[in-house]
Amino acid sequence: MKRITAVMIAGLLASGAPVLAQTAKQTDCGYQADVVNAVRQARLERVKERKVAAHVQAAAPGWPEKYSAVVPLVAPWIYEMKMSDVKTTDLGAAWNEMCMAR
Repeated sequence: MKRITAVMIAGLLASGAPVLAQTAKQTDCGYQADVVNAVRQARLERVKERKVAAHVQAAAPGWPEKYSAVVPLVAPWIYEMKMSDVKTTDLGAAWNEMCMAR
């Protein structure tokens, strides 16, 4: 009986691990998408690329501090796009989709 209970508990814990990993990945990708949306908004507000990091930080973002390091990495991608594409494309959703796929 103890053996069966131990096996059942181990099985339940093992099956819960992917769920926790998926939730962590969703959270991580969500924060990254928020950063992309913040940089997109700065571009729409015509903030210069070299000032985008300071502009995003001044807006007091709701993500953990470590995600602010992503701003300089995604800014060139967004600033190289045509403004019409920036206006019409949901870049945050696109980023989230790419992030979740990896």
